[in-house]
Order: sequence, then C-alpha cells, then structure tokens
Amino acid sequence: MQITELCNRFTELQSHAILLINIFEIYLFMTKILNVENVADYERYVGHENLHPYVSVIPYESVSPIRHSRTRFNVYGLFLRDDRLEELTYGMGSYQYEEGTLIAVSPGQIGGVEDNGEKFDIKGWALLFHPDLLRGSSLESKMDRYTFFSYHINEALRMTADERSTFICCLELLEQELQSNDRLNQNTIVVSLIEVVLEYCLRFHNRQFNDRKVENNDVLVRFEQVLKDYYKSEKQFTEGIPSVKYCSEKLFLSTNYFGDLVKKATGNSANYFIQQFIINKAKSELVANKSVSETAYNLGFGTPQSLSRFFKTHTGKTPLEYSNLKSK
Repeated sequence: MQITELCNRFTELQSHAILLINIFEIYLFMTKILNVENVADYERYVGHENLHPYVSVIPYESVSPIRHSRTRFNVYGLFLRDDRLEELTYGMGSYQYEEGTLIAVSPGQIGGVEDNGEKFDIKGWALLFHPDLLRGSSLESKMDRYTFFSYHINEALRMTADERSTFICCLELLEQELQSNDRLNQNTIVVSLIEVVLEYCLRFHNRQFNDRKVENNDVLVRFEQVLKDYYKSEKQFTEGIPSVKYCSEKLFLSTNYFGDLVKKATGNSANYFIQQFIINKAKSELVANKSVSETAYNLGFGTPQSLSRFFKTHTGKTPLEYSNLKSK
C-alpha cells in the first residue's frame, strides 16, 4: 500500500514539475525580443535579400507570411501596414490602428506584437535605415525635425489614399536605386531619397496632428529631452557627463523608480540609455572632424583618455579608429 501511494505521489509531483516547466517555457517564449542591430537582422527574420548594409526597402508581399515579433530597434524604421492589428505595443504603452497606417520607430525603441509561433500574412511596406548612414550628412542634423519618430506619438500616422500612393512611389524609387549596379554616388542618392520620404511623412504628420495637442507623457521621450537640454545648456562643462540621478530628478522621479521604468520599457538600464546617447554624440563630433580632445571636452569627459576608454568599451573601436574608418 505504501509503495502504491509513493508511486502515485511521485507521478503527481512529476505532473506538477512538467506543468511548471511548460509554464516557464511559455513565459520565456512570450517575453523574447528580436534584436535588430542592423537592417540585415530584420531582413533575415522576414526572409528578404540584403542589398545594402545600411538600408532596406521591403515590400511585405514578397516575404509574407511571417511571424509576429516584439522588436528592439537599433535602426530607424517606417512601416506601412495594410492589414489590421487590434493592439500594438509601442514604447511603454500601446495603441490600436486601422489598415493603411504608418508606424515610425527610431534606435532604442521597442515595439511589435508578441510572437505566438504562428505565421500570418502581412501587407504593406517597410523602410529601415541605420543611423550610421547619416553620419556627416545634412540629414543627420535634421532628424530632430521628424517628431513622428518620438515615443510620445502614441498613435500611428493615418494616411489618405493619395498620401499612401506618394509614400509607396518614393519607396519604389529607393528600392530601384538599391537594386542598381551603378554604385557611383549611390549613398548620396539613397540619403537624399530617404530625406524626401521623411519630408513627406512630416507633411502627413503635421496634417494629421494640426488640430490635436500631443502630450509628452512618455518617460523615454522626456528622458531623451533632458539629455538634449543638458548639452544644450552646456552643463557638461561644469558637471561632466549627465548622471541617472540628475535625469530622474529633472523628471521628478526617484532614481530607483525611474530606473525600473526605463528597464521595463527598453530592457536596458537608464545608465545604458545615457551611454548610447553620448556615443551617438561622440560619433557625430568625430565625423565632423573634431579631434579626440575636442570631442572629450565637448561631451564632458575629464580627459581624452577617459573618452577613448568609454568609446572603445561601447563600440569596440577607439575614437581615432572610428574617425579613420569613416574618413575612408
């Protein structure tokens, strides 16, 4: 009798263990994130041929069906979706949108729909481009104009039929250039075409939100603005590089709570967010032919050596190596 009870008990415990393992596996499956460090990462995921290291134009009909993904982007992206999703996560919130709308993402943002393992038909277009494509171009200094990339826009851009047609024509022209065998001035042409796309999107965006007040209620966009204001007011010359404590105080949040919010939204720490912001500023300074010493001073580092160590830790290259690579 005891042996029977022990066997039954063992079987019961085994069933519970299997159930817990299944629950844990489901949790891991549902919380996984697709990391898109460059355009090729996304192209591999959807099954699209890579034509350029920094730019991708994807007509979704050529790769459909694909799986949903909750994605962390290190690239800029514009996604025209001609199908309907009930709810899409974006930043720290979510929104609903209808067919024929445009979604914009920028480096550091997270968005998408949890991958449930099923494939679905997707219609529309995608344009992705890496910020390194813009280094040293006039477009780099204009990116702040395109506010539709910001987290505080918690709705997708609803385009009219004419606007949608214009957008697709621009992408088709860009796709044609990427497929061309003539590489003469190709990057200059590609950047110019991307700028045309962004200017059209800005027109569409202004049309949609012309009579609507958009509130800055997302902690990430306010975080980024604090960093921009920090350097604009030249605090780095007296305070050094910005700290998490300074940013949290500016946002009227405790440091720990602020850190938790950022971690939940991005999967990374608030300090990492600051570091990436500084790295991007350093890259822009170096591409503008600033010396390592000038760049270190302008960003708030005590010595050029401090910047060099910081830069190599986060990029794998010294500032000088990065400058030489870009100049080539």
